[in-house]
Amino acid sequence: MKLPGNFFLVGMMGAGKTTVGRALAKATGKQFHDSDHEIEARTGVRVPIIFELEGEAGFRAREAAMIAELAEQQDVVLATGGGAVLDPANRAVLRRYGYVIYLRASVDDLYQRTAHDKNRPLLQTANPRERIRELFEVRDPLYRDVADLVIDTSRQSVQQLTQALLAKLEQLHANRQA
Repeated sequence: MKLPGNFFLVGMMGAGKTTVGRALAKATGKQFHDSDHEIEARTGVRVPIIFELEGEAGFRAREAAMIAELAEQQDVVLATGGGAVLDPANRAVLRRYGYVIYLRASVDDLYQRTAHDKNRPLLQTANPRERIRELFEVRDPLYRDVADLVIDTSRQSVQQLTQALLAKLEQLHANRQA
């Protein structure tokens, strides 16, 4: 199915942005990018190392530049980093160049999906579940604000999510054309 435009996935770490993004790109014939993976490929360094060497501010500057570059391309599905929405400029770029999809999951689901992942620098704390809750409280309103659609990823397979997204995107596109 060929839907016009770019699709930008936002949401917390562990919400399924990369997994769903790949499936959505395949279903729509678009090119998939993950902003974190693109940063790693270009720098030759993993995100946790960038955080360690440059701090969160250094990483966020790299992330903003990458999102700006990728968002201007045509027919892409972009999975953004969980904190990308913290920057108002990133939110403006995403709104300007495509449809923004918020993949939402509960704090418990996010914790279960990320509990053993050592590549999540913000979760390397004594209480990662509490850290997820804190991040969720700050970010959820920003995700909602920027999103053209919100879809819950908690209880669906990737295939079900992709089909639901395609139906909602068709409807959203039709409404914009009307």
